[in-house]
Amino acid sequence: MTQRNPNSANEVEQFANNAFFDSAFPKQSQDFEEISKYLEENADYLPSMTIFDAAWQKYQDAMN
Repeated sequence: MTQRNPNSANEVEQFANNAFFDSAFPKQSQDFEEISKYLEENADYLPSMTIFDAAWQKYQDAMN
């Protein structure tokens, strides 16, 4: 959610915007598998899982 930017064309930021408005998205989860599975099954707003992978990497980098 820290990557949100409603005025950006950046794919990661757009993904964060869309996930923010997805009421079922597991926003509090820190489990890659749980979030990845949710996105694969439910997130029609995510055109490619590589976008999630990039967002996850940014999240991991920020946590370390």
